[in-house]
Amino acid sequence: MPFRFGGRMVGRISMATRSELTEAIIERYRLAPRDDKCRILDEFVAVTGYHRKHAIRVLNRHEKKPPLRRTSSLRYGQDVREGLIVLWEASERLCSKRLRPMIPVLLPALERHGRLELGDELRQKLMTVSPATIDRLLTEVRIIARGGQRRRAGMSSAVRRSVPVRTFGDWNDPPPGFVEVDFVAHSGTSSAGNFVQTMVLTDIATGWTECVPVRTRDSSNVIVAIKCARSLFPFPLLGVDFDNDSAFMNALVVSWCRSEGLEVTRCRAYRKNDQAHVEQKNGAIVRRLVGYGRFVGAEATTCLSQLYEVVRLHGNLFQPSFKLQEKTRIGARVIKRYHPPVPPAARVLAHPDIAEDDKKRLRALLETADPVLLFAGVRAAQEELGNRVDRRGLNAKITEPLVLDLQSFAANLKTAWQNGERRPTHRRPYRRTKPRAKAPSMFEPFEALITGWLKEEPNVSAVSVLQRLSDIDPARFTKRNLRMMQRLVRTWRMEAAGLVILDGGWIRSVPISPATIAAGDSGTVGSAMLGNISG
Repeated sequence: MPFRFGGRMVGRISMATRSELTEAIIERYRLAPRDDKCRILDEFVAVTGYHRKHAIRVLNRHEKKPPLRRTSSLRYGQDVREGLIVLWEASERLCSKRLRPMIPVLLPALERHGRLELGDELRQKLMTVSPATIDRLLTEVRIIARGGQRRRAGMSSAVRRSVPVRTFGDWNDPPPGFVEVDFVAHSGTSSAGNFVQTMVLTDIATGWTECVPVRTRDSSNVIVAIKCARSLFPFPLLGVDFDNDSAFMNALVVSWCRSEGLEVTRCRAYRKNDQAHVEQKNGAIVRRLVGYGRFVGAEATTCLSQLYEVVRLHGNLFQPSFKLQEKTRIGARVIKRYHPPVPPAARVLAHPDIAEDDKKRLRALLETADPVLLFAGVRAAQEELGNRVDRRGLNAKITEPLVLDLQSFAANLKTAWQNGERRPTHRRPYRRTKPRAKAPSMFEPFEALITGWLKEEPNVSAVSVLQRLSDIDPARFTKRNLRMMQRLVRTWRMEAAGLVILDGGWIRSVPISPATIAAGDSGTVGSAMLGNISG
């Protein structure tokens, strides 16, 4: 706001101008006598517009002196660090909290055997060093020793933190439409490389299950699989419950589900019981029908799709399942009671929250479905899938498509049990059980001679042994037999090492320090030097 100066109004000046004016008159104000200070203060207040008391504080402020830096003497220098490195290595790189109580024991032992030579002052510092100081002095040493700075564990995904957790006790009998989602990997005995996976979606209220094969687990394929499964359910989906897999817990999948009006939740990490419904279906449907083989490529994915097309109808329409009614705990005993087993389709038809139009479509499907035809389709799809399973890294066996004879299949249902396992995906591959005849080795006649050479000269090489045999029989032993000789020498040394360790005599021939050897000792540790170990 404007102020008066010399009887006329003056506009407000800027803060920069006030600062310059203050710096210009502050020294003159401090050195001026009392009467002159009053006059300078009047002019300063009139020009700057400050309150008189504030102007006095501004002009009387003291210059800030730079803070004095504390100079502390370095107590633990490079000599202490080098001594700690020796102690740390001799203790097999113990942590600081375990190394600290070992220093009074380890340090005298190293000095006694000539491993360390320390002065009194340095020894006292090593005896009194704290675990925190040990960590500080050995920080760089540990980083180099373990091959570089360790990668910090990444923070939990922001998407994962935004998804609420739902445990097994939080469902509270939901309406149809809330499903648990999980992946089943068809990787065989190795999870390396690319392989087909099955996305399993199980409804909590009815047990209706849909399976969709996925060739790769990128976000776009996951969304396509959820769309496909969503169109197969006889009722609209309301929510999805994922595990903590990164294939689900990413911004693309979660945001798409929310944009489609699906409630997104997740289970707790490493708590499979939070997804007990879908985990049970993983074994009862996918593993029971597909097995544990490895499936790779587009053809295997197509075969899985053909299998699940008939499995979804056969399982959801004609396969009854139990549903838990109540669970009572009496001490350590848990009593479970179940509803009568019915197919998922029956639960859908009996549920009051299902729309009548959806029930009509399901009844029409039940009237036209043939369980024997569906079961035959399951076996035919399994036969196709069994021809494409990749066992032990071998390529899949491609054959002509199977032609299904429904009449023959239906006629054989009465006697199929006599043929054992009928699922092509679960047939055990033939394994040879009869031992193969072992051809005699060309070195057997000379085995005693070779063993004698190795006992006399344990460090002799396989090349030298083969050369000695070649001198005995040049026509029989040539350089082509070197690989076999190397195996023979290695086998003998492994057996000899095992005998030495089991015998226990190795403890009496441990080499001691060069200082002791120089003093005239025999170079071996006697039983008296090993305390309670008997000689």
